[in-house]
Amino acid sequence: MNIAVIGIGGVGGYFGGKLTQIPEFGATMSIYFVARNKHLEAIQANGLLLDADEGKFVCKPTKATDDIAQLPLLDYCLICVKGYDLENVLLQLKSKIGPKTVMLPLLNGVDICERVRKVIKTGYLHPACVYVGTHIEKPGVVKQSGAVHKIILGKDPQSKDADTSILGILSAANIDYDWQPDPSREIWGKYFFIASVGLVTTNFNLSIGEVLQSEKHRAIVVDIIKEIVAIAEKKRIELPSTIVEDTLAKAAKFPFETKTSFQRDFEQKDRPDERDLFGGTIVRMGKELGIPTPVATEIHGSIMNQKPLIGF
Repeated sequence: MNIAVIGIGGVGGYFGGKLTQIPEFGATMSIYFVARNKHLEAIQANGLLLDADEGKFVCKPTKATDDIAQLPLLDYCLICVKGYDLENVLLQLKSKIGPKTVMLPLLNGVDICERVRKVIKTGYLHPACVYVGTHIEKPGVVKQSGAVHKIILGKDPQSKDADTSILGILSAANIDYDWQPDPSREIWGKYFFIASVGLVTTNFNLSIGEVLQSEKHRAIVVDIIKEIVAIAEKKRIELPSTIVEDTLAKAAKFPFETKTSFQRDFEQKDRPDERDLFGGTIVRMGKELGIPTPVATEIHGSIMNQKPLIGF
């Protein structure tokens, strides 16, 4: 069995690291990490150190590489890159995906499956989203903290049958998951959280806890949530009436000092970030649907003025 984790950042490092703890790994299972630069060099030299709340693990994959062409035909593939890298990665990955390959994309966004299917027509594709507080602490080290570390996934909408074989692998790796036949509501629910909280933490350089304790900044988050709600309703996405409260509750589960992934990327002046996924998408969808998005537009514009657009 061949499993690849594409992108060993916070998300890929945590779940990929957990996969290497499966007892069958090394016997009937091969696990491949695709990483890059100094992080890759550290993993190749000493393995990946996963520093999680449940303990510290040295995770040594079958092979760590920055060249997807070196991978074999895959049985399972976790796609854990950022949205701005997705298309390029899919083009490289296409030849490694067969009719029976199971793909699990763990990216932010509400249109990830559509973007994958534009490039890769074969294989089984789980719609999914993930909640986990992780980051690369230094090359070769991924840090996880907080009680939230769950994958929500469901059935490929293009398939008549549900391939649930990956659930056994997740269970064997002690990875928390929630199977939902149609996880689209949950995927949109996460977008409310990552877009609203991500934009505010990034623009004002505040942690999640600092945003929630500030009446001013909490109100901005709520305003952005309401703008996304108007867009979702126009798209006929079924939402709970408590979506604002639910979103704030999700944010409150993270440790006070947690920074969003968008915020951490934004702080690195020489690398791209997910501003387009969050602010840009809201602004575009609002214009397309005739929905006013004044708060998201203002915050997105402020972010654009703080850091040049790099790597796009």
